[in-house]
Amino acid sequence: MTDPARIDVHQHLVPPDRSRAMADRATVLGWPAPAWDVQSAIAMKDRRSIATGLLSFPAPVAARDAPAAARDGARSVNEYTAEVVKDRPDRIGHFAVLPLPDVEAALEEAAHALDELNADGLMVLSNVHGTYLGDPAFDPLWAELDSRGAVVLVHPTAPPVTPIPGLPSPLVDFPYDTARTALHLALNGVPGRYPRIKMILPHAGGFLPYAAHRFAVAARLHPDSTPEGLLSELRRFYFDTAISAGPAALPSLLAFAAPGHVLYGSDFPMLPEEWATGFDTGLDDYPHWEPEQLHAVNRGNAELLIPRLARP
Repeated sequence: MTDPARIDVHQHLVPPDRSRAMADRATVLGWPAPAWDVQSAIAMKDRRSIATGLLSFPAPVAARDAPAAARDGARSVNEYTAEVVKDRPDRIGHFAVLPLPDVEAALEEAAHALDELNADGLMVLSNVHGTYLGDPAFDPLWAELDSRGAVVLVHPTAPPVTPIPGLPSPLVDFPYDTARTALHLALNGVPGRYPRIKMILPHAGGFLPYAAHRFAVAARLHPDSTPEGLLSELRRFYFDTAISAGPAALPSLLAFAAPGHVLYGSDFPMLPEEWATGFDTGLDDYPHWEPEQLHAVNRGNAELLIPRLARP
């Protein structure tokens, strides 16, 4: 049976002033342009038994060489999202976007979003114009977010490689980039040095669960690391189920993820609703759930990350 109270940690919005830019980006990525408004998002939640969706803006807010535009863009997106949340805080939450690679601006925006806008967490892209998240330049940001025990959604974006014609980047390249940045973070010890950050990897971590033991061999190239230690770092991540509850991916995810570290995700509206029903069914019909495990994935694990959503 479908859980009527899902918490969707991977849901998006498209502010009206960014709809044209998002449509243009979708064309470049070889993907359908997303359409979004509050009413249709609420209706989708009702059809799919989603009690609350945590919204994020899943694209760069400005070009690499436009730091002022990135600051202004992040502030605009975050304030718009906060206003959307105000009307229905029971149905809508908020992961604020940050204007990276400007770390000082990102620190300022994180404080504004968490302290003034009551954001439930933050969102960063898997690479920042080609720089991956384990780069030491980002350490001041991780230190601050660790001090706050922040929830951080690491949303995939296109990697700095030439796309293959006819193979949409969101389907083929995004999982690769998620796994790439997760391994980069782990090899640089970020999860272990900042253990109070709860980092969520969308789409079951890309290729990470399936290839984790292969990736762990990379530790042998680093004298201060071991495969066992690297696997431990990788298992600190949380994972969502968006586009990933298939009969091959779901068992791999559940075999790898630490207990309590799997969360429900829809990726609406980036994944059109009519394309997603099979993945919801894959969760509902999976035959090997332990008692209460499906409810934990649908809701319970997210309640622990975001206590305001906990039901009595």
